[in-house]
Amino acid sequence: MKYLNKIYQFFKNHPIVRHLLFIVIAGWLVLVAAMFFLDGWTRHGETSVVPMLKGLNLYAAERVLRDHGMVYELADSIYDRSYEPGTVVEQNPRANSKVKPGRTVYLTIVAFSPKLVTVPPFMNMSMREGRAMFEGLGFKEVKVVEVESEYKDLVLGAKINGVPLKAGQRVPQTSVITLEVGRGYVAMPDSLDEDGDQSISDYIKGYFNGN
Repeated sequence: MKYLNKIYQFFKNHPIVRHLLFIVIAGWLVLVAAMFFLDGWTRHGETSVVPMLKGLNLYAAERVLRDHGMVYELADSIYDRSYEPGTVVEQNPRANSKVKPGRTVYLTIVAFSPKLVTVPPFMNMSMREGRAMFEGLGFKEVKVVEVESEYKDLVLGAKINGVPLKAGQRVPQTSVITLEVGRGYVAMPDSLDEDGDQSISDYIKGYFNGN
């Protein structure tokens, strides 16, 4: 009893120490309360296992995730004729990963229609540049046909599935692009000279010799 009275008298006579003690105790209580709150809010120690979703259609994947207490978000879509539209082809996190309950799983699915691409200007560029440009836009089939022109390997036009193509059009990425490029040729004379001395071979030699 005397010991408690001494402690009481000490804190009574030293109010600054008493207040500091109150602050320390209050801070400790706040810290303990915050730890309990965070554990409950973040579900500390609770985990869920991400199910395998690849190969499922989007609606089936949504039901599976709901049963596991998770949600999904579409991250990307690709067009692939070897899969049914809406099929899940990638997921993040991966299957069997341990995550917090309520986690969002990001899905990549097969698109229901091909991606549309805006065609940039392509006329009067070289065949190599034209092919590289269309392939860079994601077109898998780029063909080349030669047309009559003195400008060899110059892109003079293009067709999409046989229909003339113009810059600025939005076309499916799965389309077949056909580039029309110049063959390059030498114009032949309509007739020989009056004396009949000039042959076609002479004309060609003279053309390339600058005559």
